[in-house]
Amino acid sequence: MVVHCAMRARDSGARRVVVATDHEEIAVAVRAAGVEVVLTRPDHETGTDRLAEAARLLRLPPQEVVVNVQGDEPLMAPDVIRSVAERLVADAACAMATACYPIYDRLHFESTTAVKVVLNQAGEALYFSRAPIPWPRDVFANPRAPWPVGLPAWHHVGLYAYRVSFLEDFTGLSRSPLESFEALEQLRALWHGYRIAVVTTDRAPAPGVDTPEDLEHVRALFDRRSVSG
Repeated sequence: MVVHCAMRARDSGARRVVVATDHEEIAVAVRAAGVEVVLTRPDHETGTDRLAEAARLLRLPPQEVVVNVQGDEPLMAPDVIRSVAERLVADAACAMATACYPIYDRLHFESTTAVKVVLNQAGEALYFSRAPIPWPRDVFANPRAPWPVGLPAWHHVGLYAYRVSFLEDFTGLSRSPLESFEALEQLRALWHGYRIAVVTTDRAPAPGVDTPEDLEHVRALFDRRSVSG
């Protein structure tokens, strides 16, 4: 699965693809696929902390932009990876970039497994939450009300681009109470005043792998792709 994630990153046109892991078994599999590996410490609390160590080990320059494609996203669209990286390159005022796609139904909107993001006029993140935000108070006072046309409800995609200089800063930032309660590490950046650019896409990403059931579903999709060529 990690090798597939690396291939999606390579397909994005990235200049360099490196897998950061603390497992030798993963490193062996990735090297066999011809992908570069860097071994990191096993005690990192977040993926961003691991990425910061990897950037130090690779001696990346402060202005370099790196994208974190998580190892459970073997179907991540390469064009989205590229778009997030390009958005950060184009916006010098932001320290990070990420992506989102529109929500069109109430069940999806109210699911606590779906992380929502609210954007400002410039397409930057105001807040992330597992709660349904922004909440259309007057419309949803009626539980049978139809989905409100034009509601700016966005589902956050767990894909991030960072400047290496920010990664160094991030590791020294204190955790915020928002991050602790929501269990969303990107809120640490907002809490400390960093800006996050957000790319909006018109389609939901392919599913990631969070459960054994997800794994079987993704395997079936790959089997169908192999058969169809």
